[in-house]
Amino acid sequence: MFRRLVDNLRKFDWVLLVATVLLFCLGLAAIYSVSLSQEQSDLTDFNKQVIFGLIGFTVLFFVGFSNYASLRVYSRFLFVGVMGLLIGVLFFGTVIRGTKGWFNLFGFGFQPVELAKIVIIIMLAKFFSNRLQQFKVHKHILVSFFIFLILAVPVLLQPDLGSTLVMGGIWFIVLLLTGIDKKYIIILLILMIFVSSFAWGFMLKDYQKGRIMAFLDPQADPLGTGYNVSQAIIGIGSGRFFGRGLGFGSQSQLKFIPEAQTDFIFAVLAEELGLFGVFLVLGFWGLIFYRLLRIAKQAKNDFGQFLVLGIMSLFFIHIVVNVGMNLGVMPVMGISLPLLSYGGSFLVVTLGLIGIAESVAVRK
Repeated sequence: MFRRLVDNLRKFDWVLLVATVLLFCLGLAAIYSVSLSQEQSDLTDFNKQVIFGLIGFTVLFFVGFSNYASLRVYSRFLFVGVMGLLIGVLFFGTVIRGTKGWFNLFGFGFQPVELAKIVIIIMLAKFFSNRLQQFKVHKHILVSFFIFLILAVPVLLQPDLGSTLVMGGIWFIVLLLTGIDKKYIIILLILMIFVSSFAWGFMLKDYQKGRIMAFLDPQADPLGTGYNVSQAIIGIGSGRFFGRGLGFGSQSQLKFIPEAQTDFIFAVLAEELGLFGVFLVLGFWGLIFYRLLRIAKQAKNDFGQFLVLGIMSLFFIHIVVNVGMNLGVMPVMGISLPLLSYGGSFLVVTLGLIGIAESVAVRK
């Protein structure tokens, strides 16, 4: 048993693990800095993030030592369990910022939709790996979309548009990676335009439309819907090359940047660590993507390969949308920056996904 444990540790992708730890530490530093600006320097959020980090790294190693093939075996149970949580939160959940998507347990918030992101990756990996040799485009596009839709409906009812779009993005990217013909991609993109037009007219709430309009023209309402983005851009610009120093950012310390610990943590890092800090964040993420791609190429089966590619898709969407929100080139959708933003559920899920990738690496 001990020898097997040591053998698995040797096969771990330690470059991936070290880059993950360093990014997590950068996020802790930014959260600590923002906590200093609170009245009486309240470190509650910082302490919670440390606790969830310890839980997350425990999950990472546990999953890394386990055989990822068991995810295929228990995928249906995971799917049913997550569906139960997503439906349950609609009745028993806590409303935070207009979304009924959290269970409140002993002072800690738990968001089931984060688990749904893992489950959709597992379900799509299982579905496509079973059918890759006999791929029937029309049938498999519809069935895989139906898998996404079943999970997406209760998330939309919360309503959590951002997470729904992330799950849809995972489905679309994984579908592209199966190598489908370009004409089907064009058809899907046209359908997405029609669906978006329908959603604008009949589904989106006023505050969601306001966020999109603020993205198109942040200066149209700089003290209202465009306030968050305008302040984030000011903070990023004022950081220059080496930043103002941790705890000395005027925008973050004087609370001009709303949701500084979550949605706009990138702006805090850019202001206090400057362009140098931005290079660190993007450099570490670039290294993580490189190692994940390497693991995917060396995976011993299609299921493991699709798992890692799905994980990469989730991280890619979150990073692009979050950084884009901070720069004013994407609408504000409440999407966290992995390993950096405050949030226990997503942090544990992120580290769990890294653990799955490590499991694939160990058994390559």
